[in-house]
Amino acid sequence: MSTKPDYANWMPAEMVYGGAFGTGLLAAADAVVSRTDLPYRKPLSVLLKAGTCAAGAWTVYSWCARSAFSYEGKRQLSRDIIDGIAAYVNLPEGGRCLDVGCGSGALAIAVAKRNPQGTVTGIDPWGPEYRKFTRQVCLDNAAAEGVQNVSFEKGNAVKLDYPDETFDAVTSNYVYHNIAGKNKQDLLLETLRVLKKGGTFAIHDLMSEARYGDMVSFVKKLKDMGYEEVRLIDTRREFFRNPMEADFLMLGGSRLLTGRK
Repeated sequence: MSTKPDYANWMPAEMVYGGAFGTGLLAAADAVVSRTDLPYRKPLSVLLKAGTCAAGAWTVYSWCARSAFSYEGKRQLSRDIIDGIAAYVNLPEGGRCLDVGCGSGALAIAVAKRNPQGTVTGIDPWGPEYRKFTRQVCLDNAAAEGVQNVSFEKGNAVKLDYPDETFDAVTSNYVYHNIAGKNKQDLLLETLRVLKKGGTFAIHDLMSEARYGDMVSFVKKLKDMGYEEVRLIDTRREFFRNPMEADFLMLGGSRLLTGRK
């Protein structure tokens, strides 16, 4: 087993290679079509050129995103985001934290490292759409980091397999927007259901109105329910270099919902 953790990359290498291959294929097809006497040659060439430009733009974007998200590169945006969320979690002695959608274990492990006095449980369905994220990867990463106060279980954010008020803190990072066909505010309430009275939460996601609805009203709803210190933080400045970087990486809706139950 490697002595270094491998948290994988949010932008798979296959996306970059696929974009480059598609760009080359479309450009080659356009070159062939331009030299023939096929009917509708000109409009077909225009379409192929447009496709080449689109595929090329995607290749540039995916390469830039992969470079930014890499734990090995200079930018290390993923690490900045993970460490930024983990900084909001302070467990009491013997406290427990739940990380929903732990992926490769990065956030769960970061929280566990910051809170050696408590324990962290990371859950994830580890589906085929994220082949490089598995429970074994999480366990290997925890071992590589020398972190023992973290465990990993299969679970689903739609219906958490825990009783009410089980954990002293709950966290999540870029998870709920991936769950199709479910009301995102309901998912938040399901996560908060397992939080103890007095427990803290730090949930980061793409909380645009199109995905999440009116989050200002949701914050008010939580306060009316008795939650305290509830804040919706625009993390385009806190975790990113500037809002333009977040927008370019298609993470412009990044918000951190934090507070205490």
